[in-house]
Amino acid sequence: MKLGVVVFPGSNCDRDVVWVSSGLLGCQTRMVWHEETDISDIDVVVIPGGFSYGDYLRCGAIARFSPVMREVVKHAAAGKFVLGICNGFQVLTEAGLLPGALTRNRDLHFICDRVPLKVERSDLPWTSEYGCGSVITLPVAHGEGRYYADAETLPELENNGQILFRYCGPAGEVNEANNCNGSLNNIAGICNKEGNVLGMMPHPERAADPMLGNTDGMGLFKGLLMAVKSGEKVPV
Repeated sequence: MKLGVVVFPGSNCDRDVVWVSSGLLGCQTRMVWHEETDISDIDVVVIPGGFSYGDYLRCGAIARFSPVMREVVKHAAAGKFVLGICNGFQVLTEAGLLPGALTRNRDLHFICDRVPLKVERSDLPWTSEYGCGSVITLPVAHGEGRYYADAETLPELENNGQILFRYCGPAGEVNEANNCNGSLNNIAGICNKEGNVLGMMPHPERAADPMLGNTDGMGLFKGLLMAVKSGEKVPV
């Protein structure tokens, strides 16, 4: 598997992803400057967290116009994997690769914490290393992570099984008391209909190294690695 990590001006979690991919999993990995226009050598594109272009206009709103994003759209259309983490999730919604939007957190505060997440399905590479309904804990760090979708889109996401992660309590309780940022339906991560594009606000790369005391995020990368190695196609 060759993984490419897109770097915009203001990205700051790019090297964390590189460490997991290259340092911990031993995968061929390269950083992709946002002005690049050839990513044909890459199997998996990761758009990391950070503050692309400072997020001065709206999170991800400027990054979507970077030359590399045209290639990322083509990459996704070809059925290849795209992962957006935190600011990367915001960029994917701005680019139209995922539905909905990320708005200011319910209480208008920046949240930096560890939160439990319920894994909603395990038949996709992203979650194949977890049990369906299992609870994992990942870090979050965002000010605009409240997922929103309109009244037509939200039931489509539910009916299509596009919600992969929800904020929950320690025992998997999905309710408003355990919804850290006010996201609709406690949504923490969604995929596209085809299942090859995933966006999530929590940071799996910050919970992958045993040195950090939590490796719950490593399952996501291992599942992806297994899928790419085996040439597995995601179920539609």
